Amino acid sequence: MADADEPEKKRRRVVELTEKMVVDGGSGRTCEWDGRWNHIKKFLERSGPFTHPDFEPSTESLQFMLETCKILVIGAGGLGCELLKDLALSGFRNIHVVDMDTIDLSNLNRQFLFRLTDVGRPKANVAADFINNRIPGCCVVPHFKKIQDIDETFYKQFHIIVCGLDSVVARRWMNGMLLSLLVFEDGVLDPSSIIPLIDGGTEGFKGNARVILPGMTACIDCTLELYPPQINFPMCTIASMPRLPEHCIEYVRMLLWPKETPFGDGVVLDGDDPEHIQWVYQRSLERAADFNITGVTYRLTQAACATEVFKIASSAYIPLNNYMVFNDVDGLYTYTFEAERKSVASIEQRTRPNLSKTLKELGLSDGQELAVADATTPQTMLFRLCFTS
Repeated sequence: MADADEPEKKRRRVVELTEKMVVDGGSGRTCEWDGRWNHIKKFLERSGPFTHPDFEPSTESLQFMLETCKILVIGAGGLGCELLKDLALSGFRNIHVVDMDTIDLSNLNRQFLFRLTDVGRPKANVAADFINNRIPGCCVVPHFKKIQDIDETFYKQFHIIVCGLDSVVARRWMNGMLLSLLVFEDGVLDPSSIIPLIDGGTEGFKGNARVILPGMTACIDCTLELYPPQINFPMCTIASMPRLPEHCIEYVRMLLWPKETPFGDGVVLDGDDPEHIQWVYQRSLERAADFNITGVTYRLTQAACATEVFKIASSAYIPLNNYMVFNDVDGLYTYTFEAERKSVASIEQRTRPNLSKTLKELGLSDGQELAVADATTPQTMLFRLCFTS
């Protein structure tokens, strides 16, 4: 027979732990308590059958995670909220989060760090405040801006970067930034210049997680074919007989936006502007309701990448090599494979035919300046042509 006092003992234990986790004045500063990191020490202070072959159990790994390791989380939405919570509870105390979006009412059912009173506030700021006030000793620094608005000096300071994005363009930009930070000496890659990128995402009941070591393993551009292609719909279907949520969104984007000019004449729809996206979303809902179409919603990005961060930061376990897929549509299916690194980048493949053309065929003249830029890369290169006889 179970001890009759067992429920009361559990209740007192919960109260005791809760009191220990109360943050002093909301500042995140409080003393440690015995056993706080026991769950982490089990992985770092003893070996096991799955530990890295070169791993040596010690107390230094935990101290590195608690005091030194800096993590950048990009995105504070569905995946970002989970990542911030998991990383903070895993012992990472120095975390930065970047997100350009503000909280919408529709976010509250799946982004658990936000409350009704937070609607309209920056996601990064609210998420950081929540974690800092809830988890003693953790310091999350928010950045309410686009990743493209931050220079390379900022990104150089981090040991690991985790992406919770639903934009292929943003992924490629971040991928390009980390590749641009690589340092080569006599053609040999300097390993200390590598900043691991952990990327994850889901759509519906499908998900994936991947570990990217820039310059060593397959990057985002190496596996672009894994992302779904852009789909075009017939205009007659969009305008007169929409059947899918996508038809409603395309109708608003292609017809209503230029007709109503909600943000002024000549303003182009910006997929990275949350106000633009919100307007398209609301008008798509209205058209969907007119034609009795259900299912119009934001694409969610949710995954569990915190484990890979822990493995890389601690060096206790071999990280994922390097792509894992998850499918829960019909039963449960997972699969891990090694995505191959391409020797020639996609942009180089598309422009290689131009290498055989003369400058005249390309329409270039002496003294002309060429600015080479792309939305998916962080750097713009400027060239000035100087012809010699």
